[in-house]
Amino acid sequence: MKADIVTIFPDFFRGPLDYGITRRAAEMGLVKIEVHDLREFTHDRHRTVDDRPFGGGEGMVLKPEPIFDCLEPLGLVNREQRLAGAVNESVILLSAQGESFTQKIAAELAVLDRLVLICGRYEGVDERVAELLADRELSIGDYVLSGGELAAAVVIEAVTRLLPGAVGNAASTRQESFTAHKGREAAGAEDEGPDSTCGSGGLLDYPHYTRPAEFRGMAVPEVLINGNHQEIRRWRREQALRKTLRNRPDLLEGAPLSEDDRILVTRLKNRDNR
Repeated sequence: MKADIVTIFPDFFRGPLDYGITRRAAEMGLVKIEVHDLREFTHDRHRTVDDRPFGGGEGMVLKPEPIFDCLEPLGLVNREQRLAGAVNESVILLSAQGESFTQKIAAELAVLDRLVLICGRYEGVDERVAELLADRELSIGDYVLSGGELAAAVVIEAVTRLLPGAVGNAASTRQESFTAHKGREAAGAEDEGPDSTCGSGGLLDYPHYTRPAEFRGMAVPEVLINGNHQEIRRWRREQALRKTLRNRPDLLEGAPLSEDDRILVTRLKNRDNR
């Protein structure tokens, strides 16, 4: 994958991109990330990238000319072709007004050949960038940042780790929180053998424990050390449901739940309402 980041703070990415999976994926040739300094595409001696918005209002807005001038030499096909699926590339504007970035979207982006991220800044970006240049707008949460650089780093990290070969154990990316595939129990895989892992199926992840078996008076649950893989799998599914119901009940609406899952969720809800 080729990833291009458009920003007025290129030095920002010297930190987030130089560690962990992102760095390893780049060294392995799985992803090539190039950061473009927006100020290099201005045409005045002050290298102006922003201006006051028409109609008045507080703050400054990124101008369209530098952004278009930056992207046009990159060899991207026109927006209509990208939206029609003629090529495997996408231009994304990172914006507080965008749709929420999710694991599902990360998986969609991970199959692209090229990804371009435009980092918004100040009070926003000239709307013609969103209407004529970007394929979609993404937000990493319902809060406001000073710019899209942090959001771009989040998107790059989430997408890169889904590239084949980026994570040492590929199975680990299939059983994490928010991974939208059917869990083993919901898929009817109870008798597939002694595998105690439990895919999240769109739920939050189950609790994890490691050595020592007892730490500061708190012991690892007995079920995890008894060697019964079916019991472990059932326990993990139950704990994932408990945590999701407690912290993110909205995820239950779209998760593929078995009948046993639904009975447990109903029982947990009734207990909490007492």
